[in-house]
Amino acid sequence: MNTEEELGRDRGFEFEEDDEENQAIRQPDFHSSSSSSSSSSSSSSNGDNSPRSFDTNERYEGREDSNQPSWPQSYRESIDLLSTVTSPGAGFLPGSSLLQLGSSFFRSGIPINDDQYHHHYQLLTKPLISHSITTTTDPSSIATPPSKPASFYYPSALPPPPRCSTSQAIFNGINVLCGVALLTMPYAVKEGGWLGLALLVLLGLISCYTGILLKRCLDNSPALLTYPDIGQAAFGSPGRLCISIILYLELYACCVEHIILVSDSLSSIFPNTEVNLLGISLTSHQTFAVTAAAAVLPTVWLRDLSLLSFLSVGGVIASILVVLCLFWDGVADGVGFHAEGTLLNLTNLPVSLGLFSFCYSGHSVFPNIYSSMTDPAQFSKVLMVCFFLCTVVYAAVASVGFLMFGESLKSQFTLNMPRRYVSSKIAIWTTVVNPLSKYALTMTPVAASLEELLPSNRKSFLMALVIRTLLVISTLYVALVFPFFGFVMALLGSFFTMLVALIFPCLCYLSIQRKSVPIIEVVFCIFIIIFGVLCAAIGSYSSIKKMVDSLG
Repeated sequence: MNTEEELGRDRGFEFEEDDEENQAIRQPDFHSSSSSSSSSSSSSSNGDNSPRSFDTNERYEGREDSNQPSWPQSYRESIDLLSTVTSPGAGFLPGSSLLQLGSSFFRSGIPINDDQYHHHYQLLTKPLISHSITTTTDPSSIATPPSKPASFYYPSALPPPPRCSTSQAIFNGINVLCGVALLTMPYAVKEGGWLGLALLVLLGLISCYTGILLKRCLDNSPALLTYPDIGQAAFGSPGRLCISIILYLELYACCVEHIILVSDSLSSIFPNTEVNLLGISLTSHQTFAVTAAAAVLPTVWLRDLSLLSFLSVGGVIASILVVLCLFWDGVADGVGFHAEGTLLNLTNLPVSLGLFSFCYSGHSVFPNIYSSMTDPAQFSKVLMVCFFLCTVVYAAVASVGFLMFGESLKSQFTLNMPRRYVSSKIAIWTTVVNPLSKYALTMTPVAASLEELLPSNRKSFLMALVIRTLLVISTLYVALVFPFFGFVMALLGSFFTMLVALIFPCLCYLSIQRKSVPIIEVVFCIFIIIFGVLCAAIGSYSSIKKMVDSLG
């Protein structure tokens, strides 16, 4: 049994093996009887440093598609472009995909030869979880790859940077976790009361634990690289499909939030802006929503997202800058702090629950960060550091913001900051520029997944432009129909985050590791699942009801 460090090295350099070695890989027979398979022994302990494997035949019996690459294949590369950056000491290079070779045939105009394609196919068709690999020189035992897929538009990835160190992984984790949710933290305290902050801490602890569960799932096989891979390993193709759809819907909804955020910020700066377009009168909010969509549309068309990927590092910088501006307003600019507010507001607590949940919606990219680390054994510590720092920042912003503005708080505290101060202007314009720079990176995984579904004879650059344009228009439409930043974010946190961060990790972990999970941990996972389902139901209902009431 490999140690965790050895497993990490195998995972990181799996795609750099010689072609001759990969030509000798035999595809296991998933339909053979269990009596003909050899069981793998493992430690009875399921700790972080004891990755475990189990009988492949048992896990995949009757699943004819388990050893075939399935939709989505573009997830790894597109999510890397969105979330993985190196720390300032490494030149701000965006993260790479371990599927760099495989992604070649997803890019229009970049050919690969037959040997490269056969090599890549054999890597993709390895079982997601296997206790052993039998080698042979018999050519008939090697899986036969299908014909090359038709070349179609896909944004070019950057050359692979150096592997991610522990400090860089912490930076990446904070970049994922600490985002626009900061803006709603004081509003969450206003809605739920001061005791609502206990939910923030509780959700942080649970989410950190479920992140470690995802790591344990990944430890079962070097072939597991992404969240959809874990879903397929646990529940076959239906699991991969379900998790992928949820992840893509979450990204799509985040793009809607970007447009709402930009339009809210700009309309607060220019409140009297009105436009009459073809006989249609647009309010200030509607005008800037349309403006935001028009501004991001060319970035979505880009074939090479390298420039925007460089800007992904700005997420941490933007968050720090906005927090500093808030504190500066309270201390130096004379806004001051005023003790007020209720201890607990049960009526609006579900909204606070959704907003606090959204703070920890980084599980979709944790597997990518883990797979890129030079020392995967440190991943659990990386998660603990990231969640601790982000929870402290979230709690500090929630407390300071509410003490500054009290019951007058809007869904984004930047809308309450006095316009006459330079710090306020910096904070507002930062919240405008940052979402605009991240929109294309957030939408790219969604667009790429839809392009995969096109028939071979319809895959073209023009069709990709049409799909991406329609996606931008649709997010604009949703943002105009539901222009409620706080309530939309609460719905995202209540529904999507509960599924991705709490429910799915526990379900997948119990499925993959079902023979070795201690009974106490089974009980704890079941408790988390029940807690997540209840929070998702209550929070989603409350958020939808408030949006409907606001529309009425």
